[in-house]
Amino acid sequence: MIIPIMLTLWISFHKWSMFTPFGEMEFVGLDNYARATSSTHLRAFQNTAIYVGLSMVITIPLAVLISFLLYFPKLHGRGLVRVLLFTTYVVPMAAIAIIWSALYAPNYGPLDSLLATFGIDSPGWLSRPSAALVSLVILNVWQMLGYYVVLLVSGLTQIPEETFEAAKLDGAGPIRQAISITLPLLRESLVFVGLMTFINSIQVFDPIYMLTQGGPANSTNVISFDIQRTAFQNGLAGEASAMAFSLFILIVAVGATLGLTTRRRK
Repeated sequence: MIIPIMLTLWISFHKWSMFTPFGEMEFVGLDNYARATSSTHLRAFQNTAIYVGLSMVITIPLAVLISFLLYFPKLHGRGLVRVLLFTTYVVPMAAIAIIWSALYAPNYGPLDSLLATFGIDSPGWLSRPSAALVSLVILNVWQMLGYYVVLLVSGLTQIPEETFEAAKLDGAGPIRQAISITLPLLRESLVFVGLMTFINSIQVFDPIYMLTQGGPANSTNVISFDIQRTAFQNGLAGEASAMAFSLFILIVAVGATLGLTTRRRK
């Protein structure tokens, strides 16, 4: 792990095309980091921020709600539902991309056909800049939701049943129990789910590469795809390394902040 990270840092201070030997690198200092602030790269950072923000705002509350519905009502078949939810996480991305490209297909796709029955025009799921990024967020939520639900259900099992029984005897209803007991005691699991959502979202690459190639009009060009395109298509390995190392520092900083916050609250 350490060697690739340090190698990326070293390359980020050089001008290198990846088609020449290491010995022909040209040291440029912080120039690559300055170029990482160009309009194209800033657009990628902006798209990534929107993608990460929407993914977290939608996924985490939805995962909490579903985990509560799967854990507290003592219903038969809860285990089967958990397994079905988790399968979306283990299905290969190539298969998921094929399925969702068919769902998002214009005119004849199931989603457009359903909207047409209600007289609603197609939003242009992957063809319009205003809808493409949101469409990929929906795909991400569908794929990752089951994984986070399983994590939260596992966290709920660590809360003693006696705590809920005592709350019921004190007259606390389900909502009061959720706010005052369940969510505070579930804090560590929520922090972990939030961190995983952040990391998985900020590193999104496969659906962009398979479905949109950063389009239309760079509306889905995110950091990870921009790094790949900068390095392998444009041959600017130093510039791509500067972006990659900046992304690494950002992830470490967020993870450390969440970790310290959790420790201080214990």
